[in-house]
Amino acid sequence: MLQTIQTGFRSFFTKGHERSLRAKRNIFQSLLIKTGGVFCSFALIPLTIKYVGATNYGVWLTLSSIISWAALFDLGLGNGLKNKLAEDIALNNLDEGKTHISSTYAILTLISVILLTVFCFINPYINWHSILNVPANELTNLNHLVAVIFIFFCLQFIIQLINTVLTANQKPALPALLSVLGQAFTIISVLFLINFTASSLTYLVYVVTGIPLMVLLVASIWFYKGVYKPIAPGFKAVNAKYARQLISAGGAFFIIQIGTLVLYETDNIVITQLFSPKDVTTFNIAYKLFSVVLMFFVMIITPFWSAFTEAYVKRDYDWIKLTLNKMNKLWLGLSMCTVLLLVCSPIIYRLWLGEEMVVPFTLSLAMCGYTIALIWQAIYVQFLNGISKIRLQLYLSIFCALINIPLSIVMGRYWGLAGVTTSNTIIFLIMGVAFSLQTKRIINGTATGIYNM
Repeated sequence: MLQTIQTGFRSFFTKGHERSLRAKRNIFQSLLIKTGGVFCSFALIPLTIKYVGATNYGVWLTLSSIISWAALFDLGLGNGLKNKLAEDIALNNLDEGKTHISSTYAILTLISVILLTVFCFINPYINWHSILNVPANELTNLNHLVAVIFIFFCLQFIIQLINTVLTANQKPALPALLSVLGQAFTIISVLFLINFTASSLTYLVYVVTGIPLMVLLVASIWFYKGVYKPIAPGFKAVNAKYARQLISAGGAFFIIQIGTLVLYETDNIVITQLFSPKDVTTFNIAYKLFSVVLMFFVMIITPFWSAFTEAYVKRDYDWIKLTLNKMNKLWLGLSMCTVLLLVCSPIIYRLWLGEEMVVPFTLSLAMCGYTIALIWQAIYVQFLNGISKIRLQLYLSIFCALINIPLSIVMGRYWGLAGVTTSNTIIFLIMGVAFSLQTKRIINGTATGIYNM
């Protein structure tokens, strides 16, 4: 019996298309790494709540959501680089790959300097207490706190590009490892804060934002001095022509990112305005539980963006069809796991957070539907992004961004926290139907007009 299992395990990682074998190895490595990431992620929530309290933790979550909007200013360069670099590697054009990487770093550095300069001028005049629904006599250093978060964000804005380079090289397990290392060091630091300092949201911000940044910085130096030295960024490799190509390639991704941020990052803002910062914590606890399924899915799907790019460039349509069929079967399996997680959720919340934090079952039910819908549409988005057929996604992202906040407010007032989640689910279903139709037409060779752009 053991011999049969060993043979099957060995066969799984040695038989099949080389592109599929790379993906399998990355998925297996990511599975081991992400398991540690799940434990770290779950451990960090009760620790941070214990240190700063549920309300202040909700303030931190909302602030991080608002600051993340500055990510829009990368103009889609990260995703544009991912596709360009994947093509360079597939065609063995390492010199062009180095130029693409160097030009992207140069543009992002310039953007970060401009963003930080503008922010320093306007931050003193922004009433963050009103935006975050926090009494004026609490968190009196709020503007300073926001400034610290924004500075760290601008630095990470540049340094996290190493994750794009690793993913384009079809090694997505490595960014996962860097993320877990950042989480592990953060947990150690929060434990230190709990035992040796008084409750301070400022200290928490320094730890939660600064430590992952240091991990990425060390990793960047390590990889560019080592295995990726041939494509390491350099000032002489910066090329204005390639920079324009990257901005052009990333232009549509830029607008899609706006829609994505509206879908993913406005929930905390809507909730803190409709209800309170503490409800943001409740909402994110439910999201964190069901994100276990999402993390497992992302772990599997991530290697396929660049793999789809390579397969499409080489016109390997049979591999694309086979892979998408397997992903749909995976979606069915993960959907059943999500429903099982819903059934067990009351027990898990109690064991995880004790009796103090109460998560309504209606919120968990809504989060279950959200997870199933998100995974379904993300399968097709990953394929379409990989082959740069994103015009339909562009238009839908604009439409969904326009209706998301009003829909979240209306449904939030009608059904509470669960209503905010359900509004996103409705949008994901609309997008999933459109993208699945586009994918089928492209695979069958019948895509025309907007479906082939």
